[in-house]
Amino acid sequence: MRRKQAVLVTGSQARKRSPTAPHLRILRAATRAFADRGLTGARVADIAARAKVNKRMLYHYYGNKEALYLAVLENVYGELLAAESALELDALDPIEGLERLVRFLWEYYVAHPEFMTLVNNENLHRARHLKRSRTIRAMHSPLVESLDELLARGRRQGVFRGGVDAIQLYITIAAVGYFYLSNNATLSTIFGRKLKSRRALLERAHHIADVVLGYLARP
Repeated sequence: MRRKQAVLVTGSQARKRSPTAPHLRILRAATRAFADRGLTGARVADIAARAKVNKRMLYHYYGNKEALYLAVLENVYGELLAAESALELDALDPIEGLERLVRFLWEYYVAHPEFMTLVNNENLHRARHLKRSRTIRAMHSPLVESLDELLARGRRQGVFRGGVDAIQLYITIAAVGYFYLSNNATLSTIFGRKLKSRRALLERAHHIADVVLGYLARP
């Protein structure tokens, strides 16, 4: 008897289908489980129970636990990039566009702590699973191109300095927000300040925007 082949579902494919579909329930449940317990600690049986499916159905859609983990990573990156694309930076004034990107990324990190947890966990694995993705690099290309064009327009208008690499800038924007949130507990303890209060988060948003736009400003 011929064995039926598993139907693997990637994160990008999952986003295009009904949110009530079984494979999307599995993906949401797996996102919570991997964020809470990491790849090693999360159990397939628990994920299936959260998604209200049996393990056989989970394996049918995703093949195995590591393939499901990769689908989760692709999906959370894809959701971030889809939200960034909706900013329509190409239609904005260069300064307004950069400020919108900076504030958006900060607010996204604040609202989606599971994203940072999953990225941290994959870094512990030295990106072993993400390196197997066939889509992750292609997903980021439009954003880099859009940011590069925004910087070019700013240079032509005389408001941005030259010699700024779009990828380096994006990493910097991400880093100054990411570090603050991922290390918030220790930073709050060290400095004796409630760095996750509403006021502190708002102050941080202003600070990041000032730092990035100050760096980009033409001398």
